[in-house]
Amino acid sequence: MNRRFLLAASAAIALTTGLPAQAQTVDFKGKTITMVIPFGVGGGSDVWGRFNATLLQKHLPGQPAVVVKNQPGGGSVSGANLFAATAKPDGMTVLGTSGSTQFPYLLGESHVKFDYKDWIPVLAAPTGGAAYISSKLGVKSLKELDKLKGVKMHYASQGLTSLDLVPLLGFRLLGLDVQHVTGFPGRGEGRLAFERGEMNIDYQTTSAYLRSSMPMVKSGQAVPLFSWGTLDKNGNLARDPNFPELPHFEEAYEMAFGKKPSGIEWDAMRAFLVAGFPAQKLLVLPKGTPDNIVEAYRAAVRAMLKDPEYLAKRDELIGEYDQITDKEGEALYKAATTISPDARQWVRDYLSKTYDVKFTGQ
Repeated sequence: MNRRFLLAASAAIALTTGLPAQAQTVDFKGKTITMVIPFGVGGGSDVWGRFNATLLQKHLPGQPAVVVKNQPGGGSVSGANLFAATAKPDGMTVLGTSGSTQFPYLLGESHVKFDYKDWIPVLAAPTGGAAYISSKLGVKSLKELDKLKGVKMHYASQGLTSLDLVPLLGFRLLGLDVQHVTGFPGRGEGRLAFERGEMNIDYQTTSAYLRSSMPMVKSGQAVPLFSWGTLDKNGNLARDPNFPELPHFEEAYEMAFGKKPSGIEWDAMRAFLVAGFPAQKLLVLPKGTPDNIVEAYRAAVRAMLKDPEYLAKRDELIGEYDQITDKEGEALYKAATTISPDARQWVRDYLSKTYDVKFTGQ
């Protein structure tokens, strides 16, 4: 009898361990999952993290508590470094990153001790934005861009290696002579400087543009030029659904020069554009997380995206863009965290020589 019991138990164990990872049950009941947000309380990433945490705990198996832990410092690099060094691959800790985390990684900063290739994405969150100029420049649309050749423009920048690196590279590619005035704490302050006439070129993220910049367009104070664009399922830039009348950046370049952008400078610009907008925020699990836990998170995201609570609050709290998971999310993740060595070196050399930017380890 005992021999038959042992044989049956052994067979059951063998069958269980032989099951595909996806088929093994995941249950977080009674547990507390930590969502690390490497930014301070109250910012965009914190709001995004807390919104998703509330819904994930509702849809993860066992409905665990999901608590946000803010770990600001080093422009988000400190918290990401700590996650890379300490997070266990058991599904109990996830990390939310932003373009501010992706940019130092893409730039090859030596204080970055993490590698996005080690992490597993479960969610990617796009955002967007649109660029515009002062109507006092005498240009009515992007079609008249050649009128701006030789015209000195001023842009309020948060920092040359911040998300404002995208307009820095983009305006240069379009042949615009723009002085980037650094030291502004945020895009809101930049918009106010534009309204006061101190700056004559600006961009705002989608929600801020629709709320605060569109009135300037309607009153004739501002002229919209282009949006940064979104990525389609094939990884190509496409028009932002919030600005269907505006060309995306690649279209803007083609309108200005009669050809599509190419070359090392465009490669660099595109890498940071994607990391800053179409795939700005990423939710990741640590290296080595089992497939069944990864699938549990992605299934929770799929359910979350259909949740009436999510649909009712999404636009107000995180913007007008659908968050993405599964294969499409993986593609966005890869696009946002990949740059060729040549393109990286081009950006570093350009910033060092033109603006005397010092990189860590340089």
